[in-house]
Amino acid sequence: MMLNLLFIGDIVGEPGRTAAMRALPELREEFGLDFIVVNGENAAGGRGITPKIAQELLRSGVDAITMGDHVWDQPDLIPWMDGEPRLLRPINYQQGTPGHGSVLLETPKGKVGVVQVQGRSFIQPPLENPFVVGEQEVLRLREEGAHAVLVDVHAETTSEKISLGYLLDGKASVVIGTHTHVQTADDMILPGGTAYLTDAGMCGPAVSVLGRDKDAVLKRFCTTLPSKFPVADWPVRLCGAVASIDMETGKAVRFERIQRMYEKNA
Repeated sequence: MMLNLLFIGDIVGEPGRTAAMRALPELREEFGLDFIVVNGENAAGGRGITPKIAQELLRSGVDAITMGDHVWDQPDLIPWMDGEPRLLRPINYQQGTPGHGSVLLETPKGKVGVVQVQGRSFIQPPLENPFVVGEQEVLRLREEGAHAVLVDVHAETTSEKISLGYLLDGKASVVIGTHTHVQTADDMILPGGTAYLTDAGMCGPAVSVLGRDKDAVLKRFCTTLPSKFPVADWPVRLCGAVASIDMETGKAVRFERIQRMYEKNA
């Protein structure tokens, strides 16, 4: 039995989340989707996510939301996190941190696990070792009956993400990177059957610098003066990847990165 899984990269601001929710029905039909994961760590004005936005995404058909280094940017999220297991912060925070780092969900085609780890190279705060913690959690989910496991590696460097991909090859079904907002072109299935992509990219304003207003960013670069970086406007480029997973083996049999463009009034 095959499970078709969609992962959407970092959703940026109102344009990104509106485009993502609008796109889900057509993407579900196009790819016969059974399970959808999005990274939502920039969904609230480019910084973090609110309970309201998270609930909107979940109601729209998203099965799980991963976060990252901006997980604490919206204070009203913190008391809400423990009660919503489908919203994930990096699992390699120390024990006792609010929220959940993984989730195991039932689907008509079997159990699907989702894990998020955060890297340690050029990213703050410094967390526990993602290689040790990530591998332990993937194996634990397998022991709990997960037929498929997706790992979101929220990290700055390509080398850290690629290394985690090889470590988890044959253990996770999908390992996909987030954080840089720029989609890489190395989508592949590793020798052990794990689908891998260094960075999914973003679902955010296309004419921008990582989803932010390009003129504001250029001002900072050209003058070195402080400048706020508001979220840019439409159109939106949605980036992500689709994997087909054999639920008997937990291995990916098809994998491709995707990009779609959406106009505000389309």
